[in-house]
Amino acid sequence: MKFNKFKIVALLLLAAISFSACSYSFTGASVPPHLQTIAIPIVQDRTGFGEAELSDLFTTGLQTKFLQDNTLQIADRDVADALLECTITSINDQPAIISGNEQIDARKITVTAKVVYRDLVMKKVMFDKSFSNFGEYTSSGDIIAERRTAIETAIDQITEDILIGVVSNW
Repeated sequence: MKFNKFKIVALLLLAAISFSACSYSFTGASVPPHLQTIAIPIVQDRTGFGEAELSDLFTTGLQTKFLQDNTLQIADRDVADALLECTITSINDQPAIISGNEQIDARKITVTAKVVYRDLVMKKVMFDKSFSNFGEYTSSGDIIAERRTAIETAIDQITEDILIGVVSNW
């Protein structure tokens, strides 16, 4: 099969057009251009779970995600363009893996938070929804340390989900 230069160029051009038509972009579904800064006040813990430092872990994790992403700069509430209010509403700790003799081998801890994202410039709520994620830990060894790690895993995943929700408008 012989191709001349014209046919090769035409095929390459057609392939380039086809691939560019299939590409994905978050343009238009990202942070509005008038939003440059965001306030992230201390996350409220309304769980009654009794986990010390839960509010601090969540607040620090969320602020760290936004600092690393750098789409919005963190600012004080009185000068911010946007506001992200979070309340941890529940923590559910339940068996995840039960062995044949009804022994609990692993547990699943699920953290749920209600998040309200406000555009303070346009004075509107961008979203008001709940985010939930989990971490697992074994029922052997240092259960307190493993449970804490599972909570940290759940918080890390939720804060990532919140960041994506804010910067991609999902």
